[in-house]
Amino acid sequence: MEKTIKVLVADDERYSRDELKHLLSEYSSIEVAGEADSGESAILQSIQHSPDVVFLDVEMPKLNGMEAAKSLLELKKPPLIVFATAYPQFAAEAFRYEAVDYLLKPYDEEQLEQTIKRIEKQLLPSSLPDTEIPRQPGKLAVEGEGEILYLDPAQILYICREEKVSQIITKTAQYEVKTPLKDLESRLGAFSFFRIHKSYIVNLDYVAKLTPWFNGAYQLEIQGSKEKLSVSRNYVKALRQKLEL
Repeated sequence: MEKTIKVLVADDERYSRDELKHLLSEYSSIEVAGEADSGESAILQSIQHSPDVVFLDVEMPKLNGMEAAKSLLELKKPPLIVFATAYPQFAAEAFRYEAVDYLLKPYDEEQLEQTIKRIEKQLLPSSLPDTEIPRQPGKLAVEGEGEILYLDPAQILYICREEKVSQIITKTAQYEVKTPLKDLESRLGAFSFFRIHKSYIVNLDYVAKLTPWFNGAYQLEIQGSKEKLSVSRNYVKALRQKLEL
């Protein structure tokens, strides 16, 4: 029997719960294991039934979705969180709770399908043949000034960290985000990114030149950028192994 993903639907409006349950019933990988009409109920049912995912409405009386999410993430086995709301202005705050996605009402079936794919990728074991190459993740989601930015990793030249701000330099623009460099490095692990310094991560696809500098360190030149990036001597050997055939 194939593994299924246990889902809890939390929304104070019965119509919204019924609509989402109906849409989720179309997916063989999803089992709607329960529903809750409040944030408090969502927490209690999560403690009792340990769902894999909670679809959580933001605007609920007393304990709202954001407050409930904070408590859910403190559980011994925290579920994945998908926020669902009619209000797009909560998206930036939702990102702070490591949400898998942020669905707007009325539900868009194509958007929901993308959400389910993300959930399946995290929770279901891969059934791909050894000869088949899995598809890499799509966009890098980062929090900007009151908004969530979705960046194509293939367009990112390098990322640097300065004064508690991460600068993401792409082919066409530069973005300032609060996400720590270590987190960005981890999330870009499926792509060809490599740390060359405590303050730099580079896309190896755009490395143009590596030049000796001093005291065992090097300078790195990136296609599409005039900046010369410092390569710490501790990273030089591994970097060359990555770059050379």
